[in-house]
Amino acid sequence: MQLSPLTKRVTGAGASAWDLHSKALQEKSEGKDVIVMSVGDPDFSTPEKITAAAKDALDAGDTHYTELTGRYELRDILAKRHSRLTKQPVTADNVIVLAGAQCALFTSSLCIATQGDEIIALEPMYITYEASICVTGATIVPVSQLAETGFRPDIKAIEDAITPKTKAIFLTTPNNPTGVVMTQTELEKIAQLAQAHNLWVIADEVYSDLIFAGEHVSIGSLPGMAERTVTISSLSKSHAMTGWRLGWAIGPRHLIQAMEKIALCMLYGLPGFSQEAAKVALTDLANEPKRMKEIYHKRRDLTLKSLKPATTLLPHCPQAGMFLLVDIRSTGLTSREFAENLYSQTGVCVLDAEPFGHSAKGHIRLSFTLSEEQIVEGCRRICEFCDSLSQQKTFA
Repeated sequence: MQLSPLTKRVTGAGASAWDLHSKALQEKSEGKDVIVMSVGDPDFSTPEKITAAAKDALDAGDTHYTELTGRYELRDILAKRHSRLTKQPVTADNVIVLAGAQCALFTSSLCIATQGDEIIALEPMYITYEASICVTGATIVPVSQLAETGFRPDIKAIEDAITPKTKAIFLTTPNNPTGVVMTQTELEKIAQLAQAHNLWVIADEVYSDLIFAGEHVSIGSLPGMAERTVTISSLSKSHAMTGWRLGWAIGPRHLIQAMEKIALCMLYGLPGFSQEAAKVALTDLANEPKRMKEIYHKRRDLTLKSLKPATTLLPHCPQAGMFLLVDIRSTGLTSREFAENLYSQTGVCVLDAEPFGHSAKGHIRLSFTLSEEQIVEGCRRICEFCDSLSQQKTFA
């Protein structure tokens, strides 16, 4: 039987990027010697106090339906936290709690874009952005941030991409996969364009708690931007809660009301016990992100140091997050060839970065969410692989 065209739009060109990762996970579960450096899933568990809060809520019978937008107390905590960190005044009515940042991105896209619209997306961008945009019937307009300029946003290119059909700008700061943190000046220029052309801005700020260099500025906090910005974040990275699927969106009230209608059909509310855990994460363990940041900062530096022997690789030092983009063009392989050959010969799985956007062509993305021992061993195998490629060139 024929399926809806939506199923093709929601796939996106980058979906195949996860094929090698899925294979690695399967073979690792079978006991094979595999090091998975292809995904941002922390190697440590959610803090015990958070899981204890969920268990206590379950034991107390917290297993019933909850409010569609999330429990008021949690939304109030999120609103006050956002106001404190960004100086943008918001209330619980400006917040909706959803099943992770991905769900928030998808839901906000459905509420903002439609057939005939154009959505500008700064790339390299997270792989699911394309599907989240195209599922609405809108057309994605990628704007490259080039490796040669450190993947900084090209404001002139963004301006040139705007047409009468443009409805919104998708941006991520800190960026995944580049780790770039946009400056206030860069964001102010984007904000000026959004206001001049009456555009929405969908801002993914999931990695804002994990900044090593630079300062996080939330574009929604800039003058004139609150009414046209949806700010998205989650607890996945900041509190090692990837599997909890607990994220949120902050935006103007009429947008949150529209997103509530989508949530009604998709989710019908999130589990109460996970929301109780989130409350503890955001209050009692509000400083947990600082600990996470210290760990990832140390692991970033270790990864960069461990890759130094591979002279054919050019790592881009991330300002934030848990990923490293590495330019592999000097090896003579495409990024896909590099990732596939690396895995088949060494058991180290990295991600071909080209599906993140044309400007990531010739790059791989690797994660430093592993233990220090695994990072060192994974990088050692990568360096040996690069050395073998150089020797093959010498004898060719």
